[in-house]
Amino acid sequence: MSVATQSDAGPAEVVPVVSPGGIEAWQVRSGFVPLVALAFAFEGGAAQDPPGREGAMQLLARLLDEGAGPYRSDAFQERLAEHAIELSFTSGPDALGGSLKTLVAHADEAFSLLRLAVTQPRFDEDAVERVRAQTLAGLRYQANDPSVVASRRFVAEGFPGHPYGHPSSGTVESVAAITREDLVALHRRIVATGKLKVAAVGDLGESELGARLDATFGDLPKTPQLSAIGPVSLAGRGTRHVVDLDVPQSVIRFGFEGASWRDPDFIPAYVLNHILGGGAFTSRLFQEVRERRGLAYSVGTSLVSYRHAAMTWGYTATKNERVGECLEVIAQEMRKLREEGPDDDELDKAKAYLTGSYALSFDTSTKIAHQLVQIAFEDLGLDYIRRRNQLVAAVTQDDIRRVSERILGDGSMLVVIAGRPDIA
Repeated sequence: MSVATQSDAGPAEVVPVVSPGGIEAWQVRSGFVPLVALAFAFEGGAAQDPPGREGAMQLLARLLDEGAGPYRSDAFQERLAEHAIELSFTSGPDALGGSLKTLVAHADEAFSLLRLAVTQPRFDEDAVERVRAQTLAGLRYQANDPSVVASRRFVAEGFPGHPYGHPSSGTVESVAAITREDLVALHRRIVATGKLKVAAVGDLGESELGARLDATFGDLPKTPQLSAIGPVSLAGRGTRHVVDLDVPQSVIRFGFEGASWRDPDFIPAYVLNHILGGGAFTSRLFQEVRERRGLAYSVGTSLVSYRHAAMTWGYTATKNERVGECLEVIAQEMRKLREEGPDDDELDKAKAYLTGSYALSFDTSTKIAHQLVQIAFEDLGLDYIRRRNQLVAAVTQDDIRRVSERILGDGSMLVVIAGRPDIA
């Protein structure tokens, strides 16, 4: 696979391909190895779950390769295994995604099975009940997992009354209530070509890709029937919530303002986040919370971008008696960064890491395909890969000061703690 230099970190050439039927894909042609990797995303994820049926989209994603067309689950999986075809589906807050990887020699079989999975899923009763049972077992196990409990409470407090505040995997009650008819209706609403994003990488010509796109997705409806999702901001900043769990170490989730991928301030906010908590071993929070004080084994932050919301999300865990100290250190570092900013050397090192490591996002065919689909899904443009490192390198101290005022603000955070913290 051809990968460019640090300043030009993406694949050598990304070409838009439009099928005879009007389905568009972004393609990277490579004959280095005889395989094809495909990634795709349909608009509409867990935020489209019907009321009272939270977890439906995740259940649907897990069932798409559990039998399709004439093949029941075992037969479908056997055909995948016989031809070494990798096919999977996932659901996120805003998209139903999928991935296909196959040798060129087995492309006919691979694309045929993908076509059946997206156009003719069976949702057989035995498969639905088996996957439902697996999901319910996981939910019951997670009920005592402080990390899951804290994260679920965090989104509930951060987005009350909004689809983003619902657990994407659902609850025991909501998953138990999902019917086969719910899954069929949700599939009919979401799986359509109108907002489909596709990326293909590998040894496949443009005309062949176009024909395969039509053969695979062409029978789907043109327009998805999406429920309207309103914009929302993170609520509850300045508040703390404790979920009582009898554990010696409390799990902490905290959040504040963010920036979405489509926001003009995203790249400066991304650099700022790396300095604060995004750098695995170099961030200020890692150095202050773990290295200097030994308060936690891990601590970090990341920018979270939804279709209709954005936030900065943070995580750590510490002994119950040190929760207050840990939160104070985090708040101090946020204030210090907003008031003083990074020095020039710190900023330069952050930009150097973020530009130098970008090529690692493109070191396999599957990674390239998924990166391209995400870029297409966010409407960042075909040239984003070429522009991205230039945008990072161009971030100035003035940019950092501007986004610090916006993102870090007065330092107020939504905090959720799962455990028995010793705090006032």
